[in-house]
Amino acid sequence: MSLTENILSQLSGDVLGSLRQADRILTSIREGGSAVPIVVTQTQQPLGSVDWDVVICGSTLGILIGCALALKGVRVALIERGTLRGRDQEWNISRKELQVFLELNLLTDAELEQVIATEYNPARVSFLGGAEVWVSDVLNIGVDPVYLLETLKQRFLAVGGKLFEKTPFTQAVVHPDGVIVNNQFKTRLLIDAMGHLSPITQQAREGQKPDALCLVVGTCAQGFPENHTGDLLFSSTPIQNQCQYFWEAFPAKDGRTTYLFTYMDAHPQRLALADLFEDYLRLMSEYQGVELSQLTFKRALFGFFPSYRQPLKTPWSRILPVGDSSGSQSPLSFGGFGAMVRHLQRLTLGIHEALQTDQLSAQAIALLQPYQPSLAVTWLFQKAMSVGVNQKIDPEQINQLLSAVFQQMQQLGKPVLKPFLQDVVQFPALTQTLIKTALTHPALVAKIIPQVGLETLLDWMMHYGNLAIYSILFWLSQILEPWKKNLPISTYYWNRWAEGWKYGSGNDYFDSVGGQNFS
Repeated sequence: MSLTENILSQLSGDVLGSLRQADRILTSIREGGSAVPIVVTQTQQPLGSVDWDVVICGSTLGILIGCALALKGVRVALIERGTLRGRDQEWNISRKELQVFLELNLLTDAELEQVIATEYNPARVSFLGGAEVWVSDVLNIGVDPVYLLETLKQRFLAVGGKLFEKTPFTQAVVHPDGVIVNNQFKTRLLIDAMGHLSPITQQAREGQKPDALCLVVGTCAQGFPENHTGDLLFSSTPIQNQCQYFWEAFPAKDGRTTYLFTYMDAHPQRLALADLFEDYLRLMSEYQGVELSQLTFKRALFGFFPSYRQPLKTPWSRILPVGDSSGSQSPLSFGGFGAMVRHLQRLTLGIHEALQTDQLSAQAIALLQPYQPSLAVTWLFQKAMSVGVNQKIDPEQINQLLSAVFQQMQQLGKPVLKPFLQDVVQFPALTQTLIKTALTHPALVAKIIPQVGLETLLDWMMHYGNLAIYSILFWLSQILEPWKKNLPISTYYWNRWAEGWKYGSGNDYFDSVGGQNFS
């Protein structure tokens, strides 16, 4: 019996079966060729009347937008294939991000404090053979998903929202004046919050394979030595299995959570989740300084997170993908709760304005998921943290490079280091880091070019230039904001462009910040 089989068999439920099912889905994605679902069709026949302004498919994170819209008087129906309930494992986030729940009146001050299950400081960033970098107040809050979603659910229902549980999405027909969902729900706008494997997303991408994957495995367990700190990004091994492994760890309300994750392309020969879980358990003792036999495992966590170079633009009017369905997250940060919260206010206000002004064409709602250079530039970082399936590089190269980069960012100070750790890239901070690293470690930087490839580097330079342009456009938009009603464009379009420049330049960091998060 393998280590994985031995540990997972101790947990309630068929966890091992779920891991194998996840691997079957992963294999299907890597091999491609699966039939593309056809769940969305179009007709030119008018719908006539609708019952809802918005129907949201997928409630786990859809309830966040659903409740925010319902509080603004929007008629919202939320359909969920199972039951709306948060998972037992906390969602990690930074405290500042949680302010959006107060700003949108989703939670009271008392409820917000109740939502926080754990809090720790500081957190470590370190790579094999390099110095340790410590930071505070970055992804150090553990949110209780069960309490959060139940609170939002009750608020949603209290203001007139309707929840339809055990109602899986099956089909949508787009009419010129609305959408009918499951041949039952007539709505002006359909929001897809069903995640990476959404059938709507699969149809819109026409079977396209992900540009990259992040595989994640982990557990929550008791029996660790007392430790009130966390790890944000930590490596203890060189490249193995054509992967650079990274750890994340933090206190949980009922133990300590540890994750092992790695970045890769979608090549069929890549390792499976079960293989990664075996390595996770094999390396755990040395990483945490405790024998597996001393631990009591509470739950196991595993998954894969596909990412695409371009955010999804659906070919249909009146259908908007949000969250992981939209593909608008960074290839480094895995999306989920953190990414949804980061964009929650922008999406709420944008969707509300689209409904008010009837800007529901494919072109108009595409502006709600804009191109963001601040995310696009991170593709080079993802490439530098992964290895091609047949590529030969120094086993220590990724650790050496990351150690050098983070040491330079630490020297440049918190205004440079903290935004990057929360997955917000800004032109001034990035430029300072690049120049300082190139001057102090020219040999390491030179090794990146053959590793990532010239084509990737040239593509990155375009996005890097756009990051500078968006920073200038954001500055100009701030100056023009008082006169936007006099501009020769609709207010809706101006607001969406201004938001795109703000988020695309990383200037949203000064309002609220997102970050790496497993959900």
